[in-house]
Amino acid sequence: MAVSSRGTRGGSSLRGFFSYRIFISAMFSLLFIATLSVLFTTNPSTENDNTDLPTTGNAYVHRTFLALKSDPLRTRVDLIHQQAKDHISLVNAYAAYARKLKLDISRQLKMFDELAGNFSDISLKPTYRASLFESDGLIDEDVLRQFEKEVKDRVKIARMMIVEAKENYDTQLKIQKLKDTIFAVNESLAKAKKNGALASLISAKSVPKSLHCLAMRLMGEKISNPDKYRDESPRPEFEDPSLYHYAIFSDNVIAVSVVVRSVVKNAAEPWKHVFHVVTNRMNVAAMKVWFKMRPVEGGAFLEIKSVEEFTFLNSSYVPVLRQVESAKIHQHYIENQADKVANDARDLKLRNAKYLSMLDYLQFYLPEMYPKLRTILLLDDDVVVQKDLTGLWKIDLEGKVNGAVEICFGSFHRYSQYVNFSHPLIKETFNPKACAWTYGMNIFDLDAWKREKCTEHYHYWQNKNEDQSIWKSGTSGTLPPGLITFYSTTKSLDKSWHVLGLGYNPSISMDEINNAAVIHYNGNMKPWLDIALNQYKNLWTKYVDSDMEFVQMCNFGL
Repeated sequence: MAVSSRGTRGGSSLRGFFSYRIFISAMFSLLFIATLSVLFTTNPSTENDNTDLPTTGNAYVHRTFLALKSDPLRTRVDLIHQQAKDHISLVNAYAAYARKLKLDISRQLKMFDELAGNFSDISLKPTYRASLFESDGLIDEDVLRQFEKEVKDRVKIARMMIVEAKENYDTQLKIQKLKDTIFAVNESLAKAKKNGALASLISAKSVPKSLHCLAMRLMGEKISNPDKYRDESPRPEFEDPSLYHYAIFSDNVIAVSVVVRSVVKNAAEPWKHVFHVVTNRMNVAAMKVWFKMRPVEGGAFLEIKSVEEFTFLNSSYVPVLRQVESAKIHQHYIENQADKVANDARDLKLRNAKYLSMLDYLQFYLPEMYPKLRTILLLDDDVVVQKDLTGLWKIDLEGKVNGAVEICFGSFHRYSQYVNFSHPLIKETFNPKACAWTYGMNIFDLDAWKREKCTEHYHYWQNKNEDQSIWKSGTSGTLPPGLITFYSTTKSLDKSWHVLGLGYNPSISMDEINNAAVIHYNGNMKPWLDIALNQYKNLWTKYVDSDMEFVQMCNFGL
């Protein structure tokens, strides 16, 4: 029984296995028959140029079968046709975007429209339409090649136009281009400013033709009439401390005449004013001839001397003269010439001989030049006086040496901008935030000067600066040593006494100018130059003695 049962179970298993194989074979046969039925019973499409056929299911199988049966060039036609349609859509998209943004590119819009029309016209040509799109037969390969060439030519043109016009539509590209333009403009602006500063400085420091002409005319007058221009003996008023004394150090004849003329015309008692003019040897004769031909009005007194007449001002006593003559400072100036580029205006100023002229350093020797005076008013040659200045002598300087207008505001024009506070001596002696004042109009108490030993104080710091480690000679004139010399001995004056900036700042209020006792053309745009600021020039020219024959002959352009 056991054997019989095992035999029965084994036979059942074999029969099940063979039934399963038969079932699987039947299923594959049915699927094959169904596939053939689909392929041979579905009607083929006759529209070869229909690009909207579905790409899924039975339609995809049908299209594949048709491609195998049809002309192989038909697929190539479809691809070229589709490429043309894609570029038509791209060109139309750019044109539509341009119209939406209302960009000022009418020429591009017209070209886009023409190009889109050209693409459409290719497929509408009778030759191509009959041979490539409407024919059921074989495609002529020569016609196809010509069709492909025309499409590719237009595609090439379309791509070139899109590349050319892309920057008008690509925001990131436009932003980058704008940044590049801003950078280039800033570079050009910086270069223009540097060149402008150089040109302005050259113009300011060069002797204008009119000034040279005037000096030559005056010298010619002296040579022609030597007896007429003999030197006169000193007058007692030159040493009278009860009078109002002015010091003017300059080599500019017409500028000095304007300063003197403006003081006298605005003085309540001009006969009490005494002017001490010091110039260099080259211009002293011309200066004397001018004031001999055009005497000071109102009974005021005027003394003219050359620097060389003050014999104590020599290299054995004056540190800056000794330093100029020494090899060390000479080497410093040579190095500055070699190290700096020629278009650096500040270095040109540093190398200008004017900043090594003794005329600029006379202001440190006033008590020795005028030992019998108690008070003296120092005026630059680029100022104009608009009011009576005798009130300055009545100001209580509270024991200070120098009365001056301070120029600091905020963090600007502080001591730290004029002297080197990394130098240990400077760091421990001065306050970097101390307010700076300026030259141009300074009232000096010469008695207090002697008491405070200001000249000795100046000599000490000038000797310390032999290596230019405390301040750079020429970068700010003689203001840095002045700030050091008169530190803590300067009395601040009301700003209405002295208004600055007329030689560089076009934005000064006319009310502020009109209320000022002295206006100062500090900067490169001096009023006697062609580059002067026009809105301020008439304030200077009205004091020029235009009736003087040599002024007319030398064409000052007033």
